Amino acid sequence: MKKTRHSASPQSAKHHSKNKGEVRIIAGIWRGRKLPVLNGQGLRPTTDRIKETLFNWLMPHIVGARCLDCFAGSGSLGFEALSRQAGAVRFFELDKTVAKQLQQNLQRFEAGNGSLQQGDSLQLLAGGNPHAAYDLVFVDPPFQQGLLAPTIEALDNGNWLADNARIYIESEKQLGILPVPPHWQLLKEKIGGEVCFRLYRNGKQFVEE
Repeated sequence: MKKTRHSASPQSAKHHSKNKGEVRIIAGIWRGRKLPVLNGQGLRPTTDRIKETLFNWLMPHIVGARCLDCFAGSGSLGFEALSRQAGAVRFFELDKTVAKQLQQNLQRFEAGNGSLQQGDSLQLLAGGNPHAAYDLVFVDPPFQQGLLAPTIEALDNGNWLADNARIYIESEKQLGILPVPPHWQLLKEKIGGEVCFRLYRNGKQFVEE
């Protein structure tokens, strides 16, 4: 389970059931452990197959990397990165109830190199990044909310991306070509069901890997 879908206004608050589901960590130091996640309205599943493909793509770059999970939801991608020995992961999540569960999961896993910022992701990104830029950025926003274009623009303009940073974007496949800057090189692209997932590299010079 991944993202909180939003209704009338982007990233509006949602109601949640008291029941919880689970997300499995598929590799690394926490392999096989499960994250308890809210069965809240609008949480969208990220399949193990997509996650496994993504982290196979990222294998040469994950250890020690500074990562940003822009629309954290369950935290599945960020916790997978931590399990695979990313240097640090920062989570953005709007929904207060979901953010509380994320914080509990960080404490439960004793993930001292994971940090959470509760708030509107677009506002946080638009404010710019005063800290060191990120090596890996996960962009998996709620579908059909028009969030991708402003997220991409804010990432590119706000000192969020290190040179050669990898940017993962998950979207509904009907969107087609994404409005990415010309210096983002598309490294990988696949479609799984109704989802298209892509990996870009930030840099004006492209070297085949």
